[in-house]
Amino acid sequence: MTGPHLLGPQDPLRKLFAGLVEQAFMVEIGICDPALTDYLGDMLTDFIHVDRIYRLRTLDHQIIREISRMEADAALGGEVNETHRRRLVNKYIGDFTLFWSGVYPESLRRPRVAGVDPLDVYLRQGKRSYGIAGELTAAEDQPPAAVLQQLSEQFEYCVHGLRLVRAGWERLNRPPGSN
Repeated sequence: MTGPHLLGPQDPLRKLFAGLVEQAFMVEIGICDPALTDYLGDMLTDFIHVDRIYRLRTLDHQIIREISRMEADAALGGEVNETHRRRLVNKYIGDFTLFWSGVYPESLRRPRVAGVDPLDVYLRQGKRSYGIAGELTAAEDQPPAAVLQQLSEQFEYCVHGLRLVRAGWERLNRPPGSN
């Protein structure tokens, strides 16, 4: 689940994401934490390919797309102890929910089922999952517990920041002189 990043540290796309995240968080929102902004830039870079977004699999190698199944059904292999597995899965759920609610919230705008707003579910689950991952983080783990706790505590700010990042990259695609 924690496979290698697809892009190297000097890749132009990685640098673009890092710059957009720094602009949104440090300048526009006022969150000046390099550990957090580095994490978010890396997450965006990691999620550039759909196989990385949907990387959790069941024991029979089926893709898990629903957050309600991720913690229960994700198979990470026999070499991962249960505490480390729970940390990795909850960190991933936090990343997954943050990515979709921040970068592509329109994908969550489907009709409510039984009065449940999918975006609200993602917000609550993301905060919860980052909090659990932070509690399960050992001193030697990366990212540190403090980053995961900050993601949990400031989840809504991070969602807003990622929406600003998307707006920034969409501005880059506009022809000169258009609004």
